[in-house]
Amino acid sequence: MDLVNLSELFLSIQGEGARAGLPCAFIRLSGCNLDCSYCDSRYAARGEGERKEISKITGSVGRFGVKLVQLTGGEPLIQPGAGPLLKMLCDEGYEALVETNGSVDLKPFDPRANYIVDIKTPGSGAGGSFLESNYENLRDCDEVKFVVTSKDDFDWAVALTKQRGLDKLHTLLFSPAWGLVEPKELARWLIDSGVEGRLSLQIHKLIWGPDAAGV
Repeated sequence: MDLVNLSELFLSIQGEGARAGLPCAFIRLSGCNLDCSYCDSRYAARGEGERKEISKITGSVGRFGVKLVQLTGGEPLIQPGAGPLLKMLCDEGYEALVETNGSVDLKPFDPRANYIVDIKTPGSGAGGSFLESNYENLRDCDEVKFVVTSKDDFDWAVALTKQRGLDKLHTLLFSPAWGLVEPKELARWLIDSGVEGRLSLQIHKLIWGPDAAGV
């Protein structure tokens, strides 16, 4: 019997990335191996959550009536039950997304899922945590995200993007750290950079506010 520590399970609107605006079920697991300066889900990162059987979680997701589901955290992939949960979601025909900080090897996890990998910038306080081998594990269907806390962060992300050709290989997202960078600032930086990336705003925060949980 596979178990995970569940922080919350809810139905909302996908707020970021290539599927922004779509109804999506969110499975937020508890616990994280990093401590980002701008973390907006510390209640999940630091909490133990509720021990739940993965079959009960997928059953609850089924009652939402949507096919898009995202596994998030915290860092969901540090839990031993995350792999079996992801496989079960894929087996049941869901379009499964995984939001991860890239510090965990992606190779053992289900290739049917799409991975949204948040490469931590220096301003996050967790820079250097990305696992080098994950550059090889990423596929063209996966997304790479940078949360930008300053112009220095943005310049660092652009340099890495050009070095690795990330904008040619994956959907590339630049998101302003809430309250630290104005969207219009980041938009101008992105336009001027020549990088083929997308400005990604957290539209759930624009709708419900930055401190709302379960949305």
